[in-house]
Amino acid sequence: KACTPNYSPGRGWPCFNTDPMLKRDCFEDILEERRNSSDLKYALRCYAPVLYKGVTPCKANMLKNIVLQSDQLHYVINQVSQESGEAPDIIQEEASVILEEMAHRLQISTVRCFAFALSKAFKTLFQHVCVNEEGIQRLQQAIQEHPVVLLPSHRSYMDFLLMSYILYTYDLALPVIAAGMDFMGMKFVGEMLRMSGAFFIRRSFGGDKLYWAVFSEYVKTMLRNGFAPIEFFLEGTRSRTCKSLTPKLGLLNIVIEPFFKGEVFDVNLVPVSISYERILEESLYARELLGVPKPKESTSGLLKARRILSEDYGSIHVYFGQPVSVRSLAQGKVNRSTYNLFPRHIPRKPMEETQSFVNDTAYRIVRLQEDNMVLKPWVLMASLLLQNLEGLELSVLTEQTVWLRGLALSYAAFLDWPDQAPTAKVVSSSLALHRGLACVSGDRVSLVVGEPLGPVTPEEALFNRAVSVLSCASYRNQVLHVFLRPAMLAVAMHTAASSKKNEVYNCFSFLWDMFSNDFILCPGDTVQDFEEACYLLVKTGAVQMPQQDIVMTDIGQPTLSFFNGLLEPFLQGYQVVCRYLCEEASEGLTEKQYIPAVRSFAVKLILAGNLRCYEVLSSDMQKNALAALLRGKLPTQKALLARL
Repeated sequence: KACTPNYSPGRGWPCFNTDPMLKRDCFEDILEERRNSSDLKYALRCYAPVLYKGVTPCKANMLKNIVLQSDQLHYVINQVSQESGEAPDIIQEEASVILEEMAHRLQISTVRCFAFALSKAFKTLFQHVCVNEEGIQRLQQAIQEHPVVLLPSHRSYMDFLLMSYILYTYDLALPVIAAGMDFMGMKFVGEMLRMSGAFFIRRSFGGDKLYWAVFSEYVKTMLRNGFAPIEFFLEGTRSRTCKSLTPKLGLLNIVIEPFFKGEVFDVNLVPVSISYERILEESLYARELLGVPKPKESTSGLLKARRILSEDYGSIHVYFGQPVSVRSLAQGKVNRSTYNLFPRHIPRKPMEETQSFVNDTAYRIVRLQEDNMVLKPWVLMASLLLQNLEGLELSVLTEQTVWLRGLALSYAAFLDWPDQAPTAKVVSSSLALHRGLACVSGDRVSLVVGEPLGPVTPEEALFNRAVSVLSCASYRNQVLHVFLRPAMLAVAMHTAASSKKNEVYNCFSFLWDMFSNDFILCPGDTVQDFEEACYLLVKTGAVQMPQQDIVMTDIGQPTLSFFNGLLEPFLQGYQVVCRYLCEEASEGLTEKQYIPAVRSFAVKLILAGNLRCYEVLSSDMQKNALAALLRGKLPTQKALLARL
């Protein structure tokens, strides 16, 4: 398999996987016991988690009182009072209302109800829920030593329920979870979530100084006192593409600040990787990317979704990574003494070095999440099918999947492949689980397109095809972090004017910058990523590097061809955006008009037979392409994109 990251001396970071011979932690299926014992006994069992340094659990009302009486909140209340002209008592009351709307009311009785209901649901939906027990043991130790922040990947609504279920199962302190205000509007369910540890926050604070002060003080109070682990999603929202999203820094800034101010000795950041063999929302995500509005969270919508209980969603793997010490990370990078120059209760904008540190930390945490994502055979098969939209012979797909498995393992991918099962059975099992996306007709495997109920227009037929392609792409995207750097090098070799290493590097650097919204590329790591790409392609015999050249070997063509095909949809997407901006865009184009306009432009190209890439229709790709163009020099970007 691959290695559990080990700490790099002096840096505080686990190193990323490069050695395929080292091993990760083993997994245990926590549903196995649930299938053989009473769910009611499980829900009602003795639950006595060990807390941080033996603190006594804090009642919700006591926690709110601590927040409302804090010096920092009083300072902001007086500031807002002076700016608005309203009495401090009125502003204090506003703060109390905000906190009441926001705060969790964790109750063990509600947690037990969820434990019972989720046991029933998980046993119906999933074959296995696998957890690395060594990671649980590390987490248990970390919780007792320092405040803990859990940072799971976010691919499904199921994530935060799953996290709490696992911690309850292992008798660990339940986390308090940052949740969007959308869930609070769900009658009954919203309050159930609040009573199981969720605290609700607005998606955007705007310039609301009081809201930000209440929110940040609430989170910091929980962290400083260690009443419970804090859990939030660094990506901010679910990834509709199943690629990792650019991390959001607001909450991470808040949980790290008490360390900078010397209010806690250390903070442990725990990356958690949640991998779904089959995603519950796969077709919903594809439709959202194609412009269909996201359904509003509601209790009635949840009840209608009961039909998913008749489906098989395979396995889930949850990998708790090594706790990352903020103290170790900050050593030599952040001068904490500057925080002693101002009273702690006065809010201050983070200094440049602090912001840079938090940004770097966020990116590397997401890299660690990616590193420990468990990949199933289907992600390899989806990668191959998307490069052969006309379909593949089953024997060819099987043969190429075996080849790609070898390549992925040589790049230290964390691949869950049944060791004893024949390859043909592995492939057929994957096709059976994902029969809504691919089917075998005769001896040929191709993507499934939803059957229309009646006559359809060309646009409707195109939409149905695009849903199928984007759903399949969400699985291919799960393996991109493994192949990304060698793939960018393969494209750079294809594009560069010569085989000279510096020429290839220049093209690689351009791609690295251009794709920095689409993929997790740690700021400042361009050279390191280039060297890693060279190492991996040389290691697998695809390229050789005589003197200062990078050239393809006699056996390298299949590998480089696959890698070029892997990034082809992204390159075509960026090219289409450039064409639209050059040929069609009007002067007063707004961001709201941009997405539908580009999509309409791409639809015309596909219907005219001038474009075969359906992924160009994805709003995610269109937004990322625009961001890349706005970030760079537009004429230069467009000229080089034309070459690509």
